Amino acid sequence: MEERTGIIMMKGNPLTLVGNEVTVGDVAPEFECLSNDLSPVTFSSFRGKVCIVSSVPSLDTLVCDVETRRFNEEAGRLSSDVVILTISMDLPFAQKRWCGTAGITRVQTLSDHRDASFGTSYGVLIKELRLLARAVFVVDRNGMIQYIQLVNEITQEPDYEAVLAAANKLV
Repeated sequence: MEERTGIIMMKGNPLTLVGNEVTVGDVAPEFECLSNDLSPVTFSSFRGKVCIVSSVPSLDTLVCDVETRRFNEEAGRLSSDVVILTISMDLPFAQKRWCGTAGITRVQTLSDHRDASFGTSYGVLIKELRLLARAVFVVDRNGMIQYIQLVNEITQEPDYEAVLAAANKLV
């Protein structure tokens, strides 16, 4: 499995990403995660929709909380043809609890804890922490990656406006 260093940091400390690097223009790799009710969800089930796929280290951290709430808010202003997924290594039970407390109704949270299928397929699994890097992928209706934002300091938020602009171009 491919390993890349010097791309992301946590509080200035370099981390190692594990998995296959994807680039704009690639076919979005298939992955399987668990929904909050423990049922398996494959990425191909979203084909035909524009997908904003946000990976976060943990919903129980301040920046991930803020990011997911922001995307939930923005989802109400997006076309119904856009789906927002937030993927973390949090257990589905924790994601369900967090969504209920935070009032998250428009973003679908998925857990990659079982086998890191998403993390390794998109090259965002952090070797040292077994968490996902903060990244956002925008995938068109045909399953092609059209935009990637890998946040180099995982304690910082993504550039929301750039993500939303990329998604809006596709609807």
